[in-house]
Amino acid sequence: MINKSILYTYLYLLIYILLSSGVILYNKWVLSPKYFNFPFPITLTMIHMGFSGAVAFFLIRVFKVVSPVKMTFEIYATCVVPISAFFASSLWFGNTAFLHISVAFIQMLKALMPVATLSVAVLAGTDKLRWDVFLNMMLVSAGVVISSYGEIHFNVIGTTYQVTGIFAEALRLVLTQVLLQKKGLTLNPITSLYYIAPCSFAFLFVPWYFLEQPGMEVAQIQFNFWIFFSNAFCALALNFSIFLVIGRTGAVTFRVAGVLKDWILIGLSTIIFPESTISGLNITGYAIALCGVVMYNYIKVKDGRPSQLSLEDIQERNTKEWKLEKKLYDVYTPDNSNGDNGITGRGVNFVSDLNIDEEAPLISSLRVSHLGRTQISSRDASL
Repeated sequence: MINKSILYTYLYLLIYILLSSGVILYNKWVLSPKYFNFPFPITLTMIHMGFSGAVAFFLIRVFKVVSPVKMTFEIYATCVVPISAFFASSLWFGNTAFLHISVAFIQMLKALMPVATLSVAVLAGTDKLRWDVFLNMMLVSAGVVISSYGEIHFNVIGTTYQVTGIFAEALRLVLTQVLLQKKGLTLNPITSLYYIAPCSFAFLFVPWYFLEQPGMEVAQIQFNFWIFFSNAFCALALNFSIFLVIGRTGAVTFRVAGVLKDWILIGLSTIIFPESTISGLNITGYAIALCGVVMYNYIKVKDGRPSQLSLEDIQERNTKEWKLEKKLYDVYTPDNSNGDNGITGRGVNFVSDLNIDEEAPLISSLRVSHLGRTQISSRDASL
């Protein structure tokens, strides 16, 4: 008889793979001029941020599922605001890439994520360059270059948008480590959405007003409420499924599931979008890049500690932390004794030992709206 625990684990992995692939394909379908024809990626990202922020508000303020953290103006201005800016940028550029290049090629380019993150971390002084890791990064880069050379419908604009989005996400991750670990602040998936989504929405409003709003006035836009609601709901569900899967399985299993998901997504995209043809050189280059990523992850496991911002490992610890906090503080009770206008709740600073993460190609940013990317606690700094 099949063990129920194992069955649930495979079920959660299946849900994550379906949601992750589904959100990316859904975004492509909505944005593509050949299908739903809503070529406004900033608007779509703002819908995701607005919906996620609203849901987080109700979960925290109305249903009190979790308690908010003690957020001061200084922390918000010096930490949340810059992190939200880079997060909004990564989503904006990533979604814009859907207008110019195929889903399959986007997934291949995302193999550059560990390269971008390591490069930014080394430049920022939060990590040291090692020869074994450097050689793996060169292998990944060479694989992506080969895949790009073999791309039948190569588009410079789309490739630039996607690569820029990857480096914006890398900057966000490093900034998260540098800023939040100094404050000892840890956010769970709901509080991350609660603080970061509204701020990201505000940042996106500026480019939206100048780049998309004029075009939306003259274009005959088809706005289907159920299409956009279901799209935003799937993006939100993906964010939570990432934490659910990592909490149930662990970071290593999650990475393996991510690799499987990428191959499935590449195959599915060529079926759903026939114009997204891939060549043998595409596959060869991506396979080489993937070997580099796998070897990179092996080095981290062998070392017994993350060699840089370890996305899934961080999220695994944060998920366990969140579960522990919920066990001890199941019911949120406002505490006004600290002069925080009723915002401070029990357990706000309870955790300091564990941490969090992202949808990765290591978990993509997906480049879909996934906020599963988050904070790094102070203990990680000492690892």
